[in-house]
Amino acid sequence: MSGNNADEGSSSAEFSNAPARSSVPQWYGDLLTAVSTRIETGQARTISAVNQGLIHTYWGIGTELLARETEEGWGARVVTRLSSDLKERFPDARGFSPRNLRYMKSLAEAWPGSVMLQAPLATLPWYHHIALLEKLDNSEARLWYASRAIEEGWSRNSLVHEIETHLHERSGKAVTNFHDRLPESAATLAQESIKDPYIFDFLSLGNQRDERDLENQLIKQVEHFLLELGRGFAFVGRQMRLDIAGDEFFPDLLFYNFKLRRFVVIELKVTKFEPGHLGQLGMYMSAVDDLLAQPDDDPTIGLLLCKTKNEVVAEYALRGFKSPIGVAEWATEIKDSLPAELATGLPTIEELESELEDAHQLDQQS
Repeated sequence: MSGNNADEGSSSAEFSNAPARSSVPQWYGDLLTAVSTRIETGQARTISAVNQGLIHTYWGIGTELLARETEEGWGARVVTRLSSDLKERFPDARGFSPRNLRYMKSLAEAWPGSVMLQAPLATLPWYHHIALLEKLDNSEARLWYASRAIEEGWSRNSLVHEIETHLHERSGKAVTNFHDRLPESAATLAQESIKDPYIFDFLSLGNQRDERDLENQLIKQVEHFLLELGRGFAFVGRQMRLDIAGDEFFPDLLFYNFKLRRFVVIELKVTKFEPGHLGQLGMYMSAVDDLLAQPDDDPTIGLLLCKTKNEVVAEYALRGFKSPIGVAEWATEIKDSLPAELATGLPTIEELESELEDAHQLDQQS
């Protein structure tokens, strides 16, 4: 007995004498960070693996439903019965409502063969896939938005917004001279990084519009502005003073793009594009290269945002201009509404969760 008591006493003493935070080695912080990073990485991989497994399962169920429907010619009643039986067989599982089963079939229709088994598509959450199915009927566009959503980490709401603002149709469409002024690989990346038009639907501009008013509102909504510019852009400053041989100049907005590894000077115009706008922008770009850019930065590019433009005039003006510049329009709303077949109401997450709780009730309401 005395031996056991001694062991217990030594164990207690060992724990009570654990080193205080102030007495740990200097490298302990690095150890804690390294271990924490491994845990977080492992958790992220687990979540990703679970999501991929879920998407593969849903796609497989959809493939079964699609094949049976084609071969047997059954109707909606089978989906309702299947939903009921699956809930009874797997009482702790969620996601087998009639509507969700129909989405699974649509998923199999959208991605036939082994396309869905490719890792990028399977990493998208289920609600993202529903958005792609509801909002788009073109497989090429779906794949484009899916890839961008993965690359840029879009939320479901961000994905829906980008679809509804026609990002696919706007990306890379600005008039530029990049392919004449930059190496081909850099020109392609720069072209893909800008769009036309830019949609500033987060602004509230009155009738009295000038460049300073537009600039002020963009800065007040800089988070939304950065989202519209796209991934890689970091805000450096507005009206930054450039001292050129004793004369002061103030470009509207200055950004740095980490994907392009170069500064981007943006000039704002509330009027139609005029060739004369390019001269001032080109001077700002040269000054930024000399005064701000580091040796490992690539040459600065410019982006002129105008209310409207004549594309042929812009092309002619840029053709003889030596600096790499893009010309694009900006707007506060989409000019053209979505096609009718794409404008169907997207169910909210709350609606989906509600029906997952009670598939029978949902079926009675539909």
